[in-house]
Amino acid sequence: MFPFHTWLPDAHTEAPTVGSVILAAVLLKMGTYGFLRFNMPLFPQAALYFVPLFSILAIIGIVYGALVSMVQKDLKRLVAFSSVSHLGFVMLGLFTFTMPGVQGGIIQMINHGLSTGALFLIVGMIYERRHTRMIADFGGLSTPMPIYAIIFMIVTLSSIGLPGLNGFVGEFLILLGTFKTNPIYATIAASGVIFAACYMLWMFQRVMFGEVTNEKNKDLKDLSCREIAIFVPLLLFIVWIGVYPSTFLDKTKASTENFVALMEKAKATKVSLIHGDKGEAR
Repeated sequence: MFPFHTWLPDAHTEAPTVGSVILAAVLLKMGTYGFLRFNMPLFPQAALYFVPLFSILAIIGIVYGALVSMVQKDLKRLVAFSSVSHLGFVMLGLFTFTMPGVQGGIIQMINHGLSTGALFLIVGMIYERRHTRMIADFGGLSTPMPIYAIIFMIVTLSSIGLPGLNGFVGEFLILLGTFKTNPIYATIAASGVIFAACYMLWMFQRVMFGEVTNEKNKDLKDLSCREIAIFVPLLLFIVWIGVYPSTFLDKTKASTENFVALMEKAKATKVSLIHGDKGEAR
């Protein structure tokens, strides 16, 4: 979360591809899982007290991460800062303490692992061929690498939340839950979706479209069967969650209901204590 995010882009940039994938797909979720499974249930009153602070920090992370991604020249750093933005959505959803918001936060944890993990694989595969991650060194890659371009496009659209793909489900539920609790927060956070479309599509255009101006890009080999096989399960889940999310939402429904009920009980206790104190004062 902002402002404790500064290690993340550097860690992703310096790590090998497999390290970035594990970090994005698994390790970052330990933080959000810790909030959901331990911090909030053990300290519900404190969680309710800090809702404005964490919501504002999450929104700053969403917008700031998107804006910083927009000016990155390194593909990997762009994806890393987009990770900050997406995890801001997760935290915003969890701190709504509503069924749509919390379930959206949980499904977005999965979505982030799929979409961002796939993006790091995509960057890693092109780095193995060109030994550079600078956006300016590419251009027109869709001509020598059409299969790579198709997979890259699907994952890009997944990351920006296109309806029918996994990212839309998580972001929609999070914004729905946020709108129920604070429409202003939801409105500002929704701008992150627009910014995500700007920096991801602009990046894709510069890397994949146009003429091949660099001679080193003209003879690049397209994805091998092994590389395509790596993406098949990721693409399967990207489409599956986007088309039929209830398969995954039903698995978390019972535990989410218990969590929301716990927070509602804590909220009711807090209200009764406040009214009780006022009654004693009178």
